[in-house]
Amino acid sequence: MTTQAAAVYALYHVPFEPRWFPVFYTAASQPDLHVGEIAERIGHTHAAVSQVLKELAKHDLVSVQRGEADQRRSIVALTPSGASLWPALQQQATDVRQATEELLTETRHNLWLAIGEMEYALSRRSLANRVKAIRDQRIAGQVRILDYTPEHQPVFKNLNAEWIERYFRLEEADLKALDHPEEYILQRGGHILLAEYHDQIVGTCALIKMSDDMYELAKMAVSPTAQGLGIGLRLGEAAVAKAAASGAERLYLESNTKLGPALNLYHKLGFRKTVSGPASPYERCNIQMELLLK
Repeated sequence: MTTQAAAVYALYHVPFEPRWFPVFYTAASQPDLHVGEIAERIGHTHAAVSQVLKELAKHDLVSVQRGEADQRRSIVALTPSGASLWPALQQQATDVRQATEELLTETRHNLWLAIGEMEYALSRRSLANRVKAIRDQRIAGQVRILDYTPEHQPVFKNLNAEWIERYFRLEEADLKALDHPEEYILQRGGHILLAEYHDQIVGTCALIKMSDDMYELAKMAVSPTAQGLGIGLRLGEAAVAKAAASGAERLYLESNTKLGPALNLYHKLGFRKTVSGPASPYERCNIQMELLLK
């Protein structure tokens, strides 16, 4: 159909590229729009619309000038040549619409309705999000959540030290928990979970018991090679379930506001900022969050 569109323009002796049509038609039917408004109306990127406008301007069909009210915006208008072309394009569009409607009567399915349904579905959830959901579901089936054993101590420390030293520095409280997790976490009633993916430990998190009804979610780390795969969410969900099964009524965590992806994960798990947390042993802590389990 795209190839035949060029033949339609030739039939009407219109010197016009089919890919120019959405931009030109919008500029002609809705005068004095700026470039961004045209892009928004036709669903194209600003850069793509700007490129087409450059070609239209080169053929003396439109002019693009700074707006009087706002110099930051470029207003699109038809030139005299563009204005003289517009009636012919309108008649052509009317004829094409009628021919298309006749074509649709010869087909089993209404292509325009199908396209409209597809566009509506994609406006509600993009193709990229749909693919991501399928990918995350597949990966979730390949991730195993394991309980900590003593041989996991080196990877437990390395995964955490990697992200801490990337943004901050290892503090004394870090080294106690990472070098001696049995003493400072497990023997005090806590838990350590690990994520295994493709036979490699790629993520960790700990539950540190603070009282009979409260645990701290801490030492959460995912290897850079496995980030973006939803493994942090799997670990977080497993930790929340573990805490609830252990009788916790509240989960608490400490973080830093520069760690945007981590905070997004915590919000997804249901954590919210608290203003009544205990004194933190970490210099890097500037936000405390909690999740009520009961």
